Amino acid sequence: MLFLIAVAKDKSMTEEQLLDLARAAAAKAYAPYSNFHVGCAIESVDGEVVTGANMENACYRLGLCAEQSALTAAQHKFGLDKVARIAVTGASGAVVCTPCGGCRQAILEAAQLSGRDIKIICGSGDGSAAQRHRIGELIPFGFGPADLGGGG
Repeated sequence: MLFLIAVAKDKSMTEEQLLDLARAAAAKAYAPYSNFHVGCAIESVDGEVVTGANMENACYRLGLCAEQSALTAAQHKFGLDKVARIAVTGASGAVVCTPCGGCRQAILEAAQLSGRDIKIICGSGDGSAAQRHRIGELIPFGFGPADLGGGG
C-alpha cells in the first residue's frame, strides 16, 4: 500500500486549533449512556474544516462515533479524497482519545481514496496531552477500496 504524505498549505490551521475544534465538537456530543463525549475535526487539503461528535442511542449498536459523523460531513463538504488531517479528542479529562477500530477502517477508506497516509492528532479533553499518528500505523494491514480494485 503506497501513501503520499501531504504537505500542509499556508492556509491550514495549527494542530492546537484543530484540536480545539474537536474539543468544541465533543462538548456537543450526545452521550447520556457512557458519558464519554468525543469530538472530531477534519481538515481538507484546501484548509476547509468540518466537525462531528459521537451520538449514542438507547439501542447501543445504533450509536455513531465522532469520526464517522465528521467523515460524513467531510464527504458532503469537500469529499473523502481531500481529507488531509483529523483531530480526535474527548470533552474533558486527561485521557487521550484514539479512533476505535471501526473508525480506523473508515479513515483508511479516505486515505486510500486520496492516496495520502492521513495524519491523526489524538488529544486529551483537557489539552494536557496529544499523540500524532498516521492511519498506516494505526491499521497497518487494513482492507479497503484498493483491495477491491476501487480507488487508492
